[in-house]
Amino acid sequence: MSRYVYRFGGGASDGEAGNRNLLGGKGANLAEMASIGLPVPPGFTISTEMCAVYYAEGERFPESLRAEVADGIAHIEGLTGKSFGDPADPLLVSVRSGARVSMPGMMDTVLNLGLNDETVEGLAAVSGDPRFAWDSYRRFIQMYSDVVLGLDHGRFEEALEIAKEDKGVHLDTELEAEDWRRLVGAYKELVEELWGKPFPQDVHEQLWGAIGAVFGSWQSDRAKTYRRLNSIPGDWGTAVNVQAMVFGNMGETSATGVAFTRNPSTGEHAYYGEYLINAQGEDVVAGIRTPQYLTRAAREAAGAKAASMEESMPEVFAELARVFDLLERHYRDIQDIEFTVERGRLFMLQTRSGKRTAKAALRIAVDMAGDGLITEEEAVLRIDPSALDQLLHPTLDPDAPRQVIAKGLPASPGAACGLAVFDADTAERFAALGEKVILVRIETSPEDIHGMHAAQGILTARGGMTSHAAVVARGMGRPCVSGAGSLRIDYSAKRMKVGTVEVAEGDTLTIDGSAGEVMLGAVPTVRPELVGDFGVLMEWADRSRRLRVRTNAETPNDCRTARQFGAEGIGLCRTEHMFFDSERIAAVRQMILAENEAGRRSALAKLLPEQRSDFVEIFTIMAPLPVTIRLLDPPLHEFLPQSETEFAEVAAAAGSTVEALRRRAAELHETNPMLGHRGCRLGITYPEIYEMQARAIFEAAVAVAEESGAAPVPEVMVPLVATRAELAIIRALIDRTAETVFGERGRRIDYLVGTMIELPRAALRAADIAAEAEFFSFGTNDLTQTTLGVSRDDAARFLTSYVEQGVYERDPFVSIDVEGVGELIAIAAERGRGARPGLKLGICGEHGGDPASVAFCHEAGLDYVSASPYRVPIARLAAAQAALREKLR
Repeated sequence: MSRYVYRFGGGASDGEAGNRNLLGGKGANLAEMASIGLPVPPGFTISTEMCAVYYAEGERFPESLRAEVADGIAHIEGLTGKSFGDPADPLLVSVRSGARVSMPGMMDTVLNLGLNDETVEGLAAVSGDPRFAWDSYRRFIQMYSDVVLGLDHGRFEEALEIAKEDKGVHLDTELEAEDWRRLVGAYKELVEELWGKPFPQDVHEQLWGAIGAVFGSWQSDRAKTYRRLNSIPGDWGTAVNVQAMVFGNMGETSATGVAFTRNPSTGEHAYYGEYLINAQGEDVVAGIRTPQYLTRAAREAAGAKAASMEESMPEVFAELARVFDLLERHYRDIQDIEFTVERGRLFMLQTRSGKRTAKAALRIAVDMAGDGLITEEEAVLRIDPSALDQLLHPTLDPDAPRQVIAKGLPASPGAACGLAVFDADTAERFAALGEKVILVRIETSPEDIHGMHAAQGILTARGGMTSHAAVVARGMGRPCVSGAGSLRIDYSAKRMKVGTVEVAEGDTLTIDGSAGEVMLGAVPTVRPELVGDFGVLMEWADRSRRLRVRTNAETPNDCRTARQFGAEGIGLCRTEHMFFDSERIAAVRQMILAENEAGRRSALAKLLPEQRSDFVEIFTIMAPLPVTIRLLDPPLHEFLPQSETEFAEVAAAAGSTVEALRRRAAELHETNPMLGHRGCRLGITYPEIYEMQARAIFEAAVAVAEESGAAPVPEVMVPLVATRAELAIIRALIDRTAETVFGERGRRIDYLVGTMIELPRAALRAADIAAEAEFFSFGTNDLTQTTLGVSRDDAARFLTSYVEQGVYERDPFVSIDVEGVGELIAIAAERGRGARPGLKLGICGEHGGDPASVAFCHEAGLDYVSASPYRVPIARLAAAQAALREKLR
């Protein structure tokens, strides 16, 4: 019979840290902490395998699980000396989720389970603190009603606010035992009104309801969204952890907190965290109360008055510090820890690898390697390549004027500017329209995950450095200012007020997540320089990788940026982008609309010096690195004039009439231009276009070689080739043009001629095509379109649903479809190199900056990937990780 329940605590840990897939991250780490002797409240974990069974059985549990859970409860009872449901001395438990990877706040938790009208009296008697007992009961009813019964959380919050108003107090901690008793009565009435039945009094019914709710939360909308954003498979499931409650709300000697062993924003080797006296865990994480600092140094740096834990509980803090150091050495990584102090006694509730910013990740990895805790190769593997995007977040221009209207906590670094919006749905809607937004909330909740992802930055009125907003924002790389207590936010009016300043939906805000400042209007930003730890780690990465990394660039600025980021050449220079320049477009249109070759050559003669000048700039910057230049590719209709004024300009330049040009434009109309007269088809029907471009390339290359002595290496790439004959015709033209230029200039340079593989036929006939090509560059954007039969421009209407329903694991325009497009690439590589050993292979679509696609390219034996300039560091790191993982296999 299958086993689903695994115990921990009291020297009996059935699992360990290596059982993450089975027990989830939380369950595995609880078992590990218990086994190394840390003070962990006893409990048990229901495995992730049961999650799959639960859904397969129509959200029902097998009878065998009930016996296992009963044994688990008996295990807790034996170690605590308390009995579940005992009116005199009740055992209370927490029921929490725990997937194999951290999904902070995305799934459900129930605390204080086991309380009812009888056990609350027993808890009051045995604790000697009726206030604590009734506070715990009201918390349980509120949480259970929300999580398990699905009742309106706002109604319970409203009842709590009314109770405080009636008492004339502002804080929960100012309410007394009798106040909480009355609120429990009000909550029970609310349950009966909203649910139609009394609040469950049977503790076993409570337990199974909570277990079902936690498993059920795996398929909640917010959990699905988080999995989609973080590429977490839906079939992993979650575990459920049932654990004896310990209480941070038992008076002034009790507390609860969240801490990191290092600063997760900067990577500084200093304890970082917050705590609250006389509180439970959700008070800290949900931002219900703004917590106090963990250390004296952090309190003083923030200018806060409330005593730090180091000052108010020095003995417990010292014990906690010892645990921090032990856990970091044990796991060899920064730890994110939840703890509770019950009447002066420390308990560890969770440890996991802490989510951190890219800046912090780099510093931590480099520091730990320097300390000998991990190797340099492990340090390279520790950094999520995609997270390097965070390092490119803008910072505010220090010299720019700014109007600071509020200050909060610097919860997640970086600066962001956008339109203020006050709910997640509006943030997502505005972002879909191309607007940059700042999501403003009193406090965020897991239901806001889609809006947080859509926003440029997040601003909250409540919550601390370890609140939901702060943790999720750091994980996403979004700037965040939390706990800006001077904000008065009115959701119904969609506006906020700070003193005399009002900000309505659609007004512009700027936030600085590094300084905790909120500014009215837009403040200019600057790009940061990548130095220090970044340079060290990338040097380690470059020593490990085999794949070369080039860039997609066609402007001098992009070329300089890419070289700064370590690009080893240009893998795609799109020449058509140069033609859209306002001073050239008239000549381009004249060329396209010309009735004959003479008219086209006349227009091309105007473009030649401009095109040559473009290439001189690029070759000067990139020499002596290779530069792959794609000849004109897009459909001609993209260049055609649209307005009457534009037609008149072209007519004047060409010495023609508007009517004649309109007739010619109509002749060029195509029903499906993306599969029409474009790419090499232009070069074959209008060879003078490619002849001009080839002449510009070779004249520029020779000029740069003569002037600088550093000869560039042009790689002339012919687009949209489907047959060997097409490439043979155009190659002959390129070679003739090269020989002509070399004869005229009296100097030769090395060059290559190759093609983009972006049609399935080209991939399948790669052996034939390789006879004419010295390199293949896989144009994965169009290869994906033509392989899947999906228009990239229209796919957004349905691809999200496809990913959610498992048709594709990820958007195939973001990450290579390995089974389809990937197989075509593998076939083309094998056949191409079979016909021409040493054939150079690379990719130049947007996939070149996607870590998973880079890993595929490494495994497929390609020579290089090419990415946009700001994704070059991501590709370098991903290539190194692919090589290291291959080495470890």
